[in-house]
Amino acid sequence: MQIILKQNVEKLGFKDEIVTVKNGYGRNYLIPKELGILATESAKKILAENLRQQTKKEETEIASANKIAEALPKLDIVLKAKVAEGGTKLFGSIKNSQFSDTTAALGYEINDKFIKLPKIKELGDYEAEVRLHRSVSVSVPFKVISE
Repeated sequence: MQIILKQNVEKLGFKDEIVTVKNGYGRNYLIPKELGILATESAKKILAENLRQQTKKEETEIASANKIAEALPKLDIVLKAKVAEGGTKLFGSIKNSQFSDTTAALGYEINDKFIKLPKIKELGDYEAEVRLHRSVSVSVPFKVISE
């Protein structure tokens, strides 16, 4: 039985993918839970049209992500944190939300979920890994200074 997946299914496939499964698995699990639909000829045609439209949208998304990816490393990102007196050790740590708030103030909105920060325990220079799209990620340098 062929099924068109409506969502990502672990160990089976990704959204909008046509997979072959056993009849019982498709009829009793995937279709009732709305994880997939039966892959009829008309459903396959609709899927092909949707994928064609998605590729055009994705091309524009990748182009805008590449523009942001070029601009982010050039920004002077400075994060402020509380420090123990006379030292360089931080009280707590730098959070993704602090990083995204700072970039938003500079004019670039980034979702917290797509920022990967190293463990920051002291003042200094660091690099964050920012995913702007599935296929576009960039390393962004930033500084941590005392308040």
